[in-house]
Amino acid sequence: MGTKNIAISEEAYQRLKAIRKPRESFTEVIERITRSRSILELAGVLSKTEGAELKSMIKKIRAERSKRIHETIQRLH
Repeated sequence: MGTKNIAISEEAYQRLKAIRKPRESFTEVIERITRSRSILELAGVLSKTEGAELKSMIKKIRAERSKRIHETIQRLH
């Protein structure tokens, strides 16, 4: 694999440096943070309680949105 030199700002460099793991090259940092990710990587991120709270909040938001849509449709008729 060839190499390329790139110019980045000091701020960008500091951000990369801050997230670099021990013994990880900057190339490896960039590869890690730019690779495609699977939704499955999020499995286990939330506790069961957090998952239930999130599910409840989503359900509430969807119900409120449906209500607003219905009310808007009624006003238009």
